[in-house]
Amino acid sequence: MKKVFLIVGIIAAMYAVHLQQGFCENASVVSVEGSVDVSTTGVQWAKATAGMLLGEGAIIKTGPDSKAVIRLEGGEEGADVELKPNSNLTLSELFKGKDAADPESHKTLLDLSVGEVLIKAKKLQSEKSKFEVKTPTSIVGVRGTTFSVTVES
Repeated sequence: MKKVFLIVGIIAAMYAVHLQQGFCENASVVSVEGSVDVSTTGVQWAKATAGMLLGEGAIIKTGPDSKAVIRLEGGEEGADVELKPNSNLTLSELFKGKDAADPESHKTLLDLSVGEVLIKAKKLQSEKSKFEVKTPTSIVGVRGTTFSVTVES
């Protein structure tokens, strides 16, 4: 019986740590044109399809004459990300409620290693929320706007 209580206690502690760290937001593929591949492991690739759910760490790459639109879910906050041809984007961080003082805050970090993205980001509601796009040479942060980032190979 003591083992059962110990196991339940460990699970409850893990859940409490998860709540303090924040919840991972989801992303989904809205549309795909041409050759678009997705990897959740960085090793195995699959063809992207509309409606496919993506989580933190997912990598999306588009081929020549191809593009994809990814929707980052975030309630009142969020964004639509259009990947242009020959692009490679990683959903590095997608968190909500990571800050205990402001549980409505969001943190989004996209890593664009090559190519171009057009982002339509909604206005951030919390002062502690962040929406950033990282490239090999810079980090761009916005509070809500439409903007494009390009990384040449």
